[in-house]
Amino acid sequence: MSVVHSAPRFASNDGVIEAVSATLGDRLVSAHEAHGEVVLTVQRDAIAAALQLLRDEHEYQQLMEIAGVDYPNRAERFEVVYMLLSLTRNHRVLVKVNAAENTPVPTVTHLWPVAGWLEREVFDLYGVIFEGNADLRRILTDYGFEGHPFRKDFPLTGYVELRYSEEDKRVVYEPVKLAQDLRQFDFQSPWEGADYALPGDEKAGAAQ
Repeated sequence: MSVVHSAPRFASNDGVIEAVSATLGDRLVSAHEAHGEVVLTVQRDAIAAALQLLRDEHEYQQLMEIAGVDYPNRAERFEVVYMLLSLTRNHRVLVKVNAAENTPVPTVTHLWPVAGWLEREVFDLYGVIFEGNADLRRILTDYGFEGHPFRKDFPLTGYVELRYSEEDKRVVYEPVKLAQDLRQFDFQSPWEGADYALPGDEKAGAAQ
């Protein structure tokens, strides 16, 4: 059975940067191609207007994902990345804005309702504030969770641990408890340099 669709099987990046640059104008900070994809960086305050232009004038109808990236050494340490898909042209673009902890990013929930959940994920994991999101609560971590787990400076180890308490019906913090002392296990693996005969070695000797 053959499927007939108006979108091309393979989409080219030829002319895309020039076309979207003309539309976005001074909203666009930079544009380049990386790893086969077009990457656009736009002014933070203009992100909603820029995405609307890409949706309405360049046929990027679908918001696939919103992701965060953390660069702790930058003055604006976060990048918020919007991944757009054109269903009619079979083409994708990445749109980025820079942000800090105290510089909110305008919401795009009025353009794509699914952005409400996606923005909450970035807020939960990175701490980026989305101005205008009517329900900016944590979505992946529990109530009372401290910090933002995807930040590069989030501690990987410490003196407290999280567990779900059946008594309190929520996640609780408590001091780390080790169930047993550290032990050395011998799994009889020849890759560990065992100097004794392993079960079955006699068969290998007999075959020779």
